[in-house]
Amino acid sequence: METYKRFPVSLKKGKGSWVWDDKGNKYLDGVAGIATCSIGHSNKSLLRALSRQLKKLQHVSNLYHIPEQEELAQWLVSNSCAESVFFCNSGAEANEAAIKLSRKYGHTKRNIEKPVILSANSSFHGRTLAALSATGQQKYHQGFEPVVEGFNFFDFNNIDSFTTLFESLEKNGPKISSVLIETIQGEGGVNPANKGFLKMIREVCTKNDILLIFDEVQTGMGRTGTLWGYEQFGIEPDAFTIAKGLGGGHSIGALLVKQTANIFTPGDHASTFGGNPFACRAGVTVGKEILRRKLLTNVINRGKQLKEGLMNLINKYPHLLSQSRGVGLLQGLVIREEASITSIDIVEVALKERLLLVSAGLKVVRFVPPLTISKNEVKELLKRLNHCLENFA
Repeated sequence: METYKRFPVSLKKGKGSWVWDDKGNKYLDGVAGIATCSIGHSNKSLLRALSRQLKKLQHVSNLYHIPEQEELAQWLVSNSCAESVFFCNSGAEANEAAIKLSRKYGHTKRNIEKPVILSANSSFHGRTLAALSATGQQKYHQGFEPVVEGFNFFDFNNIDSFTTLFESLEKNGPKISSVLIETIQGEGGVNPANKGFLKMIREVCTKNDILLIFDEVQTGMGRTGTLWGYEQFGIEPDAFTIAKGLGGGHSIGALLVKQTANIFTPGDHASTFGGNPFACRAGVTVGKEILRRKLLTNVINRGKQLKEGLMNLINKYPHLLSQSRGVGLLQGLVIREEASITSIDIVEVALKERLLLVSAGLKVVRFVPPLTISKNEVKELLKRLNHCLENFA
């Protein structure tokens, strides 16, 4: 079906931070499957682990105990603030689970007849109907109305907007079951949250017995230089969702909760493929590789190098570029509103320079390379990006 507007490239193989097309051309990958191939392409540890797993068991059912699932769950709770995990297959599914959890929490813990979830404008939480309805971008809703009811929106990083919305809904009794928010808005333009803003929301949620749910689908599994984006802010959520980088390119997602949010009972939610042995073996391998190879340190160092390089380009092309945003290896290069070019223009020219990039809206170019990217590869990325920008100078 015509759901994708594809670039005219057919990719056949990859190694580390590089991919090759069917004509033998070699590209530096600044996309990494949109932040999924966290430990690079054709990683040897992942290849060995998944090959062994296929010789054992690839799928059974959640009717039975699954050792690989329990191992991954243990790794996740041992390395986060969470105490329990629900496994699914994608970020959208993880957010669907979080939305269901939020509604049940509102009914059972706050005695709300029609629970409301607060979300941010410019957010993105997935393409399924409820996750889409939680997304604060009208363009994604168009053609799919009526959206799911029960979502209200505040302006990201705007304390007054949040406070006004919160007070208007709660003035006559409990209405709000949760706040669902990204620590760094990805699809919305690579916009990091302000620490003071998240701290205020945490305090409001704690005071009023409301769940704070972080969407860590893009920020989780080391992309910011810490395992979880919330660690960048010194604030713990009651629940958070992950996917993308968890499987290193394989389909897996998860909803992680503290005990206060651990309210699902048998039959409340399920997934046929969620937490299958193959996907969980991928997740365990990725997690261990991130720690074993000290990739968090690499993300911090390469992130600083990338940001410095982007700032140099901003100074070189001030009529085209305005700022860089983001943390670690989730960064965005912002194009001036008055500039005649868009992020797609830069992405298309980058393709000719054998550099893969992805947009985050019409005026932001996003950089989400593998967490394994080297110093020389970042240098090469910046060199090729400079060649791209010369076309518009």
